[in-house]
Amino acid sequence: MTSPEVTTEAEDSGPSGYAAARLRLLTEKAQSGPPRRAALAELTDEWLSALLAAAVQAADVRGVALVAVGGYGRGELSPRSDLDLLLLHDGTADSGAIATLADRIWYPVWDLGLALDHSVRTPAEARRTAGEDLKVQLGLLDARPVAGDLGLVAALRTTVLADWRNQAPKRLPELDELCRERAERQGELQFLLEPDLKEARGGLRDTTALRAVAASWLADAPREGLGEARRTLLDVRDALHLTTGRATDRLALQEQDQVAAELGLLDADTLLRQVYEAARTVSYAADVTWREVNRVLKARSVRPRLRAMFSGGRPPQPERVPLAEGVVEQDGEVVLARTARPERDPVLPLRAAAAAAQSGLPLSLHAVRRLAATARPLPVPWPAEAREELVTLLGAGEPAVAVWEALEAEGLITRVLPDWERVRCRPQRNAVHTWTVDRHLVETAVKASALTRRVGRPDLLLVAALLHDIGKGWPGDHSVAGETIARDVATRIGFDRSDVAVIATLVRQHLLLIETATRRDLDDPATVASVAAAVGSVGTLELLHALTEADALATGPAAWSSWRGSLVTELVKRAAAVLAGDAPAEPEPAAPSAEQERLAIEALRTGEPVLALHTQTGTPQPDGEPEPVGVELLIAVPDQPGVLPAAAGVLALHRLTVRAADLRAVELPSEIGTGQVLVLNWRVAAEYGSLPQAARLRADLVRALEGSLNIPARLAEREAAYPRRRGVTAPPPRVTVAPTASNLATVLEVRAQDAPGLLHRIGRALEGAKVRVRSAHVSTLGSNAVDAFYVTCVNGQPLSAQAAVDVVRAVDEGLRRPAE
Repeated sequence: MTSPEVTTEAEDSGPSGYAAARLRLLTEKAQSGPPRRAALAELTDEWLSALLAAAVQAADVRGVALVAVGGYGRGELSPRSDLDLLLLHDGTADSGAIATLADRIWYPVWDLGLALDHSVRTPAEARRTAGEDLKVQLGLLDARPVAGDLGLVAALRTTVLADWRNQAPKRLPELDELCRERAERQGELQFLLEPDLKEARGGLRDTTALRAVAASWLADAPREGLGEARRTLLDVRDALHLTTGRATDRLALQEQDQVAAELGLLDADTLLRQVYEAARTVSYAADVTWREVNRVLKARSVRPRLRAMFSGGRPPQPERVPLAEGVVEQDGEVVLARTARPERDPVLPLRAAAAAAQSGLPLSLHAVRRLAATARPLPVPWPAEAREELVTLLGAGEPAVAVWEALEAEGLITRVLPDWERVRCRPQRNAVHTWTVDRHLVETAVKASALTRRVGRPDLLLVAALLHDIGKGWPGDHSVAGETIARDVATRIGFDRSDVAVIATLVRQHLLLIETATRRDLDDPATVASVAAAVGSVGTLELLHALTEADALATGPAAWSSWRGSLVTELVKRAAAVLAGDAPAEPEPAAPSAEQERLAIEALRTGEPVLALHTQTGTPQPDGEPEPVGVELLIAVPDQPGVLPAAAGVLALHRLTVRAADLRAVELPSEIGTGQVLVLNWRVAAEYGSLPQAARLRADLVRALEGSLNIPARLAEREAAYPRRRGVTAPPPRVTVAPTASNLATVLEVRAQDAPGLLHRIGRALEGAKVRVRSAHVSTLGSNAVDAFYVTCVNGQPLSAQAAVDVVRAVDEGLRRPAE
């Protein structure tokens, strides 16, 4: 019911009266959600009704009606929603009079700055257009009379609905295809950091498609939770419109805190979690509904043939194929056997899930709901069969994902794993991550299932994969928190004490190998010894190696490469040798390779830098071509100050990303010449486009060392133009000393926002602190750089404690100082 204030304002059919009432309604904090959307639609109805009445009187036209379609037809007007209107007429009036009538309605709407999607048609034209355009037909399914000839609208609605139901076998597959294409373009709403609330899969478009399926009478969507999910998405869109003042459906990062505040939520993460939960409900309902549509359409196509074959008797009942105790396949779905008794069989939910995943079939909605309603809780610790069924489910690979989602939709996952609730739908604000925390855990288990032949205990690998990030729902270091949770969960699942210890170690150390391999010097005995000590046994190291790869593959395409894999493999090989009893020997200075020596001799002879570029390739891909993993850049230059910042700056100017760097001083034999030559062995990759020529790199490096190329100024120009998200402030850099990381050097860790010339700025700061860089290990995770530098005094010894503090301060100040 409209408030008295709104009614008073609405009585003025002029734009100013409607605008004032509309503004009052939208700024009234006491009213929000469905009541406000309904009140806004009602207010708009009254205004448009007055416009139509005045226009009809002025034009002296009869047999017309104003029809709301789409979201307006459903009474779901958000603050900045389009008005979807159809001016329906019976065709008896002159076309010029109808055009004049339409203008008298459309122009006041435009004058208020409201977006308008409008059309003028007779019922026959509307029906014909709907038959030709699926989107028009979908809009007309929600047609609602605003004003005018109600009989005209009722007749059109009846006709459109009848057409839709008659044409459902043809049109529903078209709608299914439209939904799939849209999902391919827009992605999954439940995993996106900046989701489109309308277009992404699981968004408002899908809820409208489900309404259309229900209207066909061919199938129906699961109703439980679907209405609430739709309300959640609409409420978020309302708040987004109000906070931005724009008609947008994309929930951008910089607006999430404001939207959360408008909705009275704690923070942006709470907001995203609500959105993800709603999207997950919609996506699951869509999966179930479209599966049912396809089943019904397939049955309809088969039924005439069955009638012909069995005209004298009853057609056969659907075949039921046993899959496991109490579990059968029927009509392409996994259902419970007629003899199944979930109330007496607590393992049945896991047994049915494992059977479904192993057979690559979906769990039927009815079966999952019956299990959720009647299955008894598992005893603690679990019986061996339950543990084995969980491992079987996780080891099924990709089919396990859909089965897991079906169990989660009905609350069965949190029933068997209560700690899952904290990670469910939890967002990960890191561009490297593709999934939410819970889906990432399932995806890691999927990736691990392909690696089970590499390990002696695949069951421990799969369970550790499922639990490795379980601590992300708790404060502090998620690996530390996760170790405690994983120990409890593994005990509850029924593993013995030694297996529980292995799973806990895997969860605690799941980042150890990738971080050490990419940020530490593998030639340093302290590096390998620390890894061996943390892991404890060859068997655990084998499992951790597989878990590391599965975790990275499940994170996203930027988290794993042949280069990273080769570093991890080398680290595992050396740590395994230590665990087998071979103590790491103190490394002797490695002799330069033949090419390094050749470049060093040339640099000493000419007194100028010498460069060589070599493309590196990894393992062959399915098409037979090797995977490009970067480019090796060798630079030899007579030892002099400023080599590191100059070389890093030149690479940044040429848009080359440094993946790893090794710097060493090469002493040449006396018969060749005297003097030291610095050899820089770097792995680089182009940010985009082709690689620059070595001659251009060399020319710029010569200029940089001479001082004629102002690298800081050039990089400052690029820094000013570097794209950033509006309203997003990067956290400050962090520079620390890694204790006990090396006996040969002091290891500095630098974590900062990646930007052009970052390595150059770090190099300048280290140069100014008068330390020598023994090696550098550079990695970029999304927009974050995590770099490690092995530095020594001029005499080659590790820094003293005070000197290390001074260097940390110098680098930190150099990174915080504005670009020159």
